[in-house]
Amino acid sequence: MKCPFCQSNLSKVVDKRSVESRGEIRRRRECLKCSKRFTTYETRAEIEILVIKKDGRKQLFDRDKLERGLVRALEKRPGIDKVPGIIDRIEGRIRAKRVEEIPSQVLGKWVLSKLKKMDPIAYLRFASVYRTFSDPKDFKKELETL
Repeated sequence: MKCPFCQSNLSKVVDKRSVESRGEIRRRRECLKCSKRFTTYETRAEIEILVIKKDGRKQLFDRDKLERGLVRALEKRPGIDKVPGIIDRIEGRIRAKRVEEIPSQVLGKWVLSKLKKMDPIAYLRFASVYRTFSDPKDFKKELETL
């Protein structure tokens, strides 16, 4: 930790507190060279999650992209207000597994299972894009599984 006043790397921690509302640790430090005090805030670094696409490409997990897909599936349907909660549960599930890479197929299955319980129409909408339906018969097959 560099002192903002004299740029020295030598400092000691005088006080340490947890900032619960932001998930941070506040440390009050004193420079051992110039004796001035300064405050640092430290946060836990989140692990970047990579999604492995069907073609093998890897892409960073994007909450916004998942949200857009869910909002599109739930458009003009009840339950659109539950989208942030669904995303939180899915992301929590990924982080609980402590994996850095997850196949898009697994992610899609988790989303579909949430939508299947919540709204069958939204489930069909999401499944049609996720499974790339190309024929009305695909919809019929999926309806039979519901």
